[in-house]
Amino acid sequence: MDPPVSGAQAVDEYLEYRRIVGEDDGGKLFTPEEYEDYKRKVLPMRLQNRLFVSWRSPTGIDCKLVGPETLCFCTHRYKQHKTDFETIPQQRPISLPCRVTGCQCRAYLYVPMNGTQPIRCRCKHFADQHSAAPGSKCNACSKCSGFHSCFTCGCGQPAYAHDTVVETKQERLALGKPVGQDIPYAAMGGLTGFSSLAEGYMRLDDSGAGAPPVEFLDSPVTAMDHPFLKAFQVPSSSSPETLAVGTSSQVSSLKRPDEDDMAFFERRYQERIKMEKDAKQKGKSPLPSTTKRS
Repeated sequence: MDPPVSGAQAVDEYLEYRRIVGEDDGGKLFTPEEYEDYKRKVLPMRLQNRLFVSWRSPTGIDCKLVGPETLCFCTHRYKQHKTDFETIPQQRPISLPCRVTGCQCRAYLYVPMNGTQPIRCRCKHFADQHSAAPGSKCNACSKCSGFHSCFTCGCGQPAYAHDTVVETKQERLALGKPVGQDIPYAAMGGLTGFSSLAEGYMRLDDSGAGAPPVEFLDSPVTAMDHPFLKAFQVPSSSSPETLAVGTSSQVSSLKRPDEDDMAFFERRYQERIKMEKDAKQKGKSPLPSTTKRS
C-alpha cells in the first residue's frame, strides 16, 4: 500500500500535471493511466518540436517573449492555442490557431498592453473591440479597415512595426537567440529563464541571453571599442602605482578584480582622507574655489 500523500506534495503534483497537460484534458483530470499514456505520446514530440514565440522589433530585439499565460489578440492565452506538432509545418509563418470553441483566431498574434489596458487602434477603439477573424475589423465602427495601432513600445518602435515570430529551435540558434533547456511543459513559447520575463530593452543584450561570457568581459580593449572603455584602459606594462597622476585617479575609481565591495569603498574613503590632508598641508582646499569680487 502506497504511503499517504501530504497536502503540499499533492499541490506540487497537481501543478506539475497542469504544466505538462495544459488545456489538453478538456477540464477533466486524466486518470493515472491516461496521464502516463499522454506523457509517453506527447513529451518526446514536445521536446523535439518546441516552437519559440516572440514579439520582435524591426531592430531584432525580442521585446516580448511569449509564455503560457500571454494573451493573444483574440483575448485567449497562448496555452489555449495549438502549440504541439508531430511534424513542424514547412510553411512560414507558422500559424498557431486558437482551440477555444467558437473563436475565429487562425494564428496567435501578440498585442502589447498599455499598463493594464489594451492599446487603441487608429479608429480610437481598443484591441479587444476588434474581430479576431483575419482582417481584424472593428466591431464598434464601420470606418476601420483593420487594427492598426501607433502605440510605442519601450524599444522606441511603434507596435505596428513589430512582428509576432514563431520559430524553431534551429532557426533561433541561427540568429544567436537563447533557447534554454529542453523541458516537458506545455506552451512555454519563448520563455527560457527569468530574464525572459523582462522587456527586451531591459535585458543585458539584444538577444536576451543575459550577461556576456567571462572571456568576453576579460578580453583586451581594442581601437574598435567604445571611447569610454579606451579612456579607462590600463596599459599592460604598468601598475596603478606607476601610472601618471591623471591616469592613476581614473584607475583608482575602478573596482579591482580582487576587491569586494567593502574593500573598494574603504580604499576610496582612505584616498579621499589622504587627498584632504595633502591639500591642507599645501594650504589650499581640495575642491575648486570661487574668486571673490572686491
